[in-house]
Amino acid sequence: MTAQSDGPMPARLPDRPGIAAVLAAAGIGVGAPVLVLVGGAGGMDEVTAGMLAGLMRDAVVPAVVRHGATVLDGGTDSGVMRLIGQARAAAGAAFPLVGVAAAGTVTLPGSDPPRADAADLEPHHTHVLLVEGDEWGDEAPWISDVAGVIAGDRPSVTVLINGGTIAVDDAERSLAAGRPLVVIAGSGRTADAVAGAHSTGGGDPRVARIAASPLTRVARLDDLGAVGTAIDAGLGEPVRRP
Repeated sequence: MTAQSDGPMPARLPDRPGIAAVLAAAGIGVGAPVLVLVGGAGGMDEVTAGMLAGLMRDAVVPAVVRHGATVLDGGTDSGVMRLIGQARAAAGAAFPLVGVAAAGTVTLPGSDPPRADAADLEPHHTHVLLVEGDEWGDEAPWISDVAGVIAGDRPSVTVLINGGTIAVDDAERSLAAGRPLVVIAGSGRTADAVAGAHSTGGGDPRVARIAASPLTRVARLDDLGAVGTAIDAGLGEPVRRP
């Protein structure tokens, strides 16, 4: 079975020194604020999933548009990546939506899946960048690096929604890069674990360190105003170099 033909044709990222050249060739502008979207949608009930769709539509997309930002995520047709693609399309928004995916985990247009659980690419993304790797999570360091190149000296912020073990890696990389982290409490799994540790302390040591960072903010899924304010703050802050 071959992949659907919708969506952008992916570009390859051969190495980190070549990121800027690949971005230029793909028509992805640099020197823009960046919102990095990480996490998943595992274990969500219909009510939570509907609230998350509303969060994308009424908080995330408007904040991105306000700041003229680029959105960066994993690019697959699942979870929060699907929701941001659908929300951007429904709003008729023009901001760049860039997916970064490990080549061995996604099904390319017109090609056979490389593995049984390979994911389709989300069709509303404007660009997809492929990196070497055959495992889920191989893209995580690249997402952080690409975000840094696109933003340059402009602000960037990471939004963590739900997510599993890979989301912990994503959050740690965001903080190590000096990038503020907005955690959406009430969205489940890793996000809720970080939010809980932020308010009460304790828990898994990695989660506790993420929660204790001065760059970490928590906003509830049911408080769209607070989410928008937290994103505005992240995209309006001076760049903090680690």
